[in-house]
Amino acid sequence: MHESRDERESPIAKQSLFESRAEITPFLRPHTLSMKPLIVAGELESLTEIAQFVIKATQKASLDKKAAYLLRLAVDEIATNIITHGYKQAGLAGKIYCQAKINENALIIILEDTGVIYNPLQQEKPNSLHKPLEQRVVGGLGVYLAIQSVDKFRYERLGERNRNIFIVYSQASQKSLFYDQNSRA
Repeated sequence: MHESRDERESPIAKQSLFESRAEITPFLRPHTLSMKPLIVAGELESLTEIAQFVIKATQKASLDKKAAYLLRLAVDEIATNIITHGYKQAGLAGKIYCQAKINENALIIILEDTGVIYNPLQQEKPNSLHKPLEQRVVGGLGVYLAIQSVDKFRYERLGERNRNIFIVYSQASQKSLFYDQNSRA
């Protein structure tokens, strides 16, 4: 039997996301749209629902096809790791809480879980990328690619919860950032 580490109430509802998050709050404007959160069982069968949630968010944010595809893959990789390593291999059962924030600057996807502590940013960069496939170490490449596939990735540990934050800037925002950087030169 699996032990459950979930709280009865959604962790997303308990604490306002992005409070005092200096790296993220500049991208949240008064016109930020929040999609209804998705709460799913921490099981592989839930990956389809999570993917559909992300696809819907990318459409609402008007992301281009490439950015939308890369974000969906990144979220899928982290969600798969939450399910397989954070819950299943640890003998735990739990939920994954998904939230999306959208505005003219960015799409932000948040995944939260109560599984085993795991900070993807602490994983070393694979050092065998230049080697032939048969000489590469197994594991770690998916997380590395997930983090590289979005404009920003953040991890936080809040009490008993892991929070993975994926940020993809809108095309207009990226053009604005490019213009601002070049105009200061």
